[in-house]
Amino acid sequence: MAGTVAVVTGAARGIGRGIALVLGEAGATVYVTDRESRERRHSELPGTVEDTAEQVSERGGSGVPVRVDHGDDRAVEALFARVREERAGLDLLVANAFAGNALPFRGGPFWTLPLGHWHNMIDLGLRSHLVSALHAAPLLIERGGLIVLTGYADPDAEVIAGHLFYDLAMTGVSRLARSLAHDLRPHGVTALALSPGFTRTEAILAELGEDVTEGDSVEVPGRAVRALLEDPDVGRHAGRTLSVAELAGEYGFPR
Repeated sequence: MAGTVAVVTGAARGIGRGIALVLGEAGATVYVTDRESRERRHSELPGTVEDTAEQVSERGGSGVPVRVDHGDDRAVEALFARVREERAGLDLLVANAFAGNALPFRGGPFWTLPLGHWHNMIDLGLRSHLVSALHAAPLLIERGGLIVLTGYADPDAEVIAGHLFYDLAMTGVSRLARSLAHDLRPHGVTALALSPGFTRTEAILAELGEDVTEGDSVEVPGRAVRALLEDPDVGRHAGRTLSVAELAGEYGFPR
């Protein structure tokens, strides 16, 4: 992937970090974005844009840390203007920024859930995916690139995780992927949504303990993204929401 340019949002930790590391291992240049930086912290969990970018470079890629609050549209616009100026194009956007764990995540009747979840999951999740895609699209069209939106799909759930706000956000991500694919397909750009399974993120380990062994490492979704990016026929997946498990079966990467 030498010469590949990627932007991975929300990559200071968790699934975004894992995706960035796998892309770095393949030799890509990865713009790592998040609001968590060494100069300004928002969480006690480990991880900053600088940490991830350094790890990307240590693996053989080129990590570029950019502190971005994805609730700030102007900051997002400036990010992609910088990518254009420095790289003249973009091959991959992974829209992953999401503040779903900023409040305790417990399902229940909708009238018992804090309205703050709307901001964290819709504004800083679904909407930030759209804003990143909006500014990335012209760059991706120039190269026939790929957009991957991280989300979660459970077709058997009446309400995903029993949580109205989470259900709205995740269902919205799947519909957003379909709409983006519809508009971008004529321009040679593929858009899709990726649904990881249970993943041992820093937040999960902090909640359940470091000895948790079930589930995937944060790099498994990264292997899925890499497989999609390297697939010359990835367009057949346009508009779909794909689980990491089914992609592991299709492409044969380890979990």
